[in-house]
Amino acid sequence: MNTSTAETATRRAWFGLAILALPTLLLSLDVSVLYLALPNLSRDLGASSTEQLWILDIYSFLLAGFLVTMGTLGDRIGRRRLLLIGAAAFGVASVAAAYATSAEMLIASRALLGVAGATLAPSTMALIRNMFPDPKQMGQAIAIWFACFMGGMTVGPLVGGALLEHFWWGSAFLLGIPVMVLLLVLGPVVLPEYRDAHAGRLDMASVALSLAAILPVIYGLKSIARDGLHTTALAATAAGIAFGVAFVRRQRTLEHPLLDLRLFTNGRFSAALSTMWFGGLVMAGVSLVTSMYLQLVEGFSPLTAGLWLIPQNIAMIAGFQIAPRLAQRFRTSSVVAAGLVISAAGFVMMARVPTEDGVTWLIGGLALAAAGMSLPMALTANIIMGATPPEKAGSAAAVMETSGEFGIAVGIATLGSLATFVYRGEVADGLPTGLPSDLAAAMNESLAVAATATQRADLLDLAQDAFTSGLNVVSGVGAAIFVTLAAVCLAVLRRADQPAPVEVVAEETEDRVPVAATR
Repeated sequence: MNTSTAETATRRAWFGLAILALPTLLLSLDVSVLYLALPNLSRDLGASSTEQLWILDIYSFLLAGFLVTMGTLGDRIGRRRLLLIGAAAFGVASVAAAYATSAEMLIASRALLGVAGATLAPSTMALIRNMFPDPKQMGQAIAIWFACFMGGMTVGPLVGGALLEHFWWGSAFLLGIPVMVLLLVLGPVVLPEYRDAHAGRLDMASVALSLAAILPVIYGLKSIARDGLHTTALAATAAGIAFGVAFVRRQRTLEHPLLDLRLFTNGRFSAALSTMWFGGLVMAGVSLVTSMYLQLVEGFSPLTAGLWLIPQNIAMIAGFQIAPRLAQRFRTSSVVAAGLVISAAGFVMMARVPTEDGVTWLIGGLALAAAGMSLPMALTANIIMGATPPEKAGSAAAVMETSGEFGIAVGIATLGSLATFVYRGEVADGLPTGLPSDLAAAMNESLAVAATATQRADLLDLAQDAFTSGLNVVSGVGAAIFVTLAAVCLAVLRRADQPAPVEVVAEETEDRVPVAATR
């Protein structure tokens, strides 16, 4: 059996964690602020509805597409180096976005932001893996990393609203400039450098295949969520899957693959990754329907609806901090399963939300679900990184982030479609006879379309009741998935309670950069 010499993290490592929290906070802040700025920038730039969708989506498309490549690139050229390059590129792209003079220029800037953003998350998580070799401290560091991400989601609507009230829409993009400058100044001083000395050259064919696999699938899933099943979305998804098969086959033949598929042979790694994927799927789908309920049923503005979601984020931040402490007293698998059961209880509350005066039930259930989900999120990330050899930390972090992006896309597409299916079934059963065909079609399309097509109280009540039924069903399905997942975790993740450590030998390159290598 391997032996472990887990060293205690130094004060410099904890200070370095504070520096790594900066880009993490910024990434989540950037997303939440953009939604508030979209109406103003669309008006000033004359962006069409299609251009507005690309302004929103191009960032996540390229972020997801380049995560695997950037994670592996960091293993090869150095994680700190890649982080600093990405920070500089993110800052330049932010300035370009802030002063964009056309929708096309803003879309191009957002694309560059997506590519730059793909360097930040895997680099920060991989550096945490190397800076905190002790499993307990690594769990605490990862929990802080997650808390900072949710912190950005929490303060985003507040900061964005304040900026947009006093300044022009471009100010929302300039938030990242001081953060990135601070990272570029302090990063080389407090962050160590790590890279795999035996990683080999980057295989460009694998890079192309990974992009050809990920981008069409993400596009297809987003299109299905937005427009329903149609030929273009299905063709894009099928093409992406085909390229994904080709990518996997190529990795198996390479001495130095872009993605080391041996990571997935580790049972703890695969089980934790699956838990995180399903968790993201359910939370994304439920959060989407919840946001729509607050705006379309309760009649809140987008900003007010965002403020109502703050308790959910606060609950997750608290849970992230509690998770490592619970894992020190109880089995990791038990804490993960307990968190999933707590989340399921929150979803059961949401499954009982009524059409009228349902905000208390809704927000209470969502906060409980978020608090429960924060436990497996923090601990499975720790399992994933702890089960990974240090020299593969960048690849593992990239896989984890990519899995999260896919989980969100699949959750929005599937659970969003389920809510629509329930809505249309309820409306079809309740429509009065003799209704004009165009009005009946509008009622059947969605609650948003129905609200613009008629002001009849009976029809609006029917549509709102139907949408609430969709929310109830989606929440019930989420509860069932989480209870099942909790049972699986109890059975599969028990090996993570006492992980077999990886023996590591520290080497140094010619420029005195520590390099992790397996013996």
